[in-house]
Amino acid sequence: MKPKSRAPEQDDLLRPRLTDMIDLRHELVKLAALIDWEFFEEEWAGFFPSHTGRPATSPRLVAGLLYLQHAYRLSDEAVVARWVENPYYQHLCGETFFQHRPPVDPSSLTRWRNRIGEEGAEWLLTKTIEAGREAGVISERSAETVIVDTTVMEKAIAHPTDTRLYEKARRRLVALAQEAGVSLRQSYARLAPRLAGQVGRYAHARQFKRMRKGLRRLKGYTGRVLRDIQRQLGAVTDLGLRDRIDAEIALVERLLRQKPKDKRKLYALHEPDVDCISKGKARVRYEFGSKVSVATTHKEGFVVGMRAMPGNPYDGHTLGEALEQVEILTGTPPKRAFVDRGYRGHGVEATEVFISGQRRGMTPALRRDLRRRSAIEPAIGHMKTDGRLARCALKGTLGDALHAVLCGCGHNIRVILAHLRALVAVILATLIAATAEIIVEARSKYAGTGAAA
Repeated sequence: MKPKSRAPEQDDLLRPRLTDMIDLRHELVKLAALIDWEFFEEEWAGFFPSHTGRPATSPRLVAGLLYLQHAYRLSDEAVVARWVENPYYQHLCGETFFQHRPPVDPSSLTRWRNRIGEEGAEWLLTKTIEAGREAGVISERSAETVIVDTTVMEKAIAHPTDTRLYEKARRRLVALAQEAGVSLRQSYARLAPRLAGQVGRYAHARQFKRMRKGLRRLKGYTGRVLRDIQRQLGAVTDLGLRDRIDAEIALVERLLRQKPKDKRKLYALHEPDVDCISKGKARVRYEFGSKVSVATTHKEGFVVGMRAMPGNPYDGHTLGEALEQVEILTGTPPKRAFVDRGYRGHGVEATEVFISGQRRGMTPALRRDLRRRSAIEPAIGHMKTDGRLARCALKGTLGDALHAVLCGCGHNIRVILAHLRALVAVILATLIAATAEIIVEARSKYAGTGAAA
């Protein structure tokens, strides 16, 4: 059922309002006044077509929790737990009185993310851009000049090795067989784990001939369990369980068929769409996750576009889509884009694109602007260290898309809060200086009057 608008709460003589408990100069209080919360009340109602059942959670509460989660690098459980303790969090989410119980179960955030999809997440990013304009962080023309780059958002998976994948596939097949009541000729529950450990020791000792022989045996164990289940698959009558077994068999067959040099290999059984991406880093040769395109304003480093690019496409082929997203979210078509050398051959004509190292047609002002292209690197670094871009725990390609956009929201919120914090500090310093000057003038005047008397 669609979420209902929260009724205005009546004054309670026994409880003070949140606005009486908190400092109204706090940056979160000022941020709450900058964001258009009514937009979510109106637009997100379309995600609930049914008119029966219990009303959904307040969209402002969910939007506020998602903002806080990615601004302060919190999990679903942690942001709900901290919401109960922090009156400023509750004020941002629209509460009138201090609440002593969690507003929602943490699993509700998962269902909300799946319901709003990438489109709803982009609305969250759009509102942070509008809030940045209201706060004076960026101007209306800031989106005309952007910096675009790509990075890797790693997935929450273990480092893929053949040993681990074969052993995990065997365990998952055995578990499904037990659930379906299929009697296996041999499960290799004793031999396979012992052999997997031995293969790891062979690799550590650089005894690669023994290691490869152990890997072949381990692969054979998994293949035997797979074929044993396939022979008895007709005895499984539960259609839902049968579908799960078929899907698992398809994954394991793909794993057993793949070769070391194959493209689009399977790196995780629970995340089949993970890509292996090499960005040429000396410290990390390969990263396993999804490529993400990031677009920031040239001067302020404010995120105006962020999108996951599954399939590890060439950077130049993602530029047109990234610039199109910037125009949709900001309402301003970008006139200039500064990129690195990985974007050569981009094919974009509607926007002037300047590539690092370019010399033709460059003026001194353009050279200075192009040198600032690297300013996007610390922004990406902050999103990985201060935000949650370093590791995505959401499932599938939809989870990658949602997580990337929400990480951009978190970065913008942190930039706005820092700006508001600095603004309050300047105002307080000005007031203190003015007060001190008045006191000095009053003392001098008083001293002069006493001397005259």
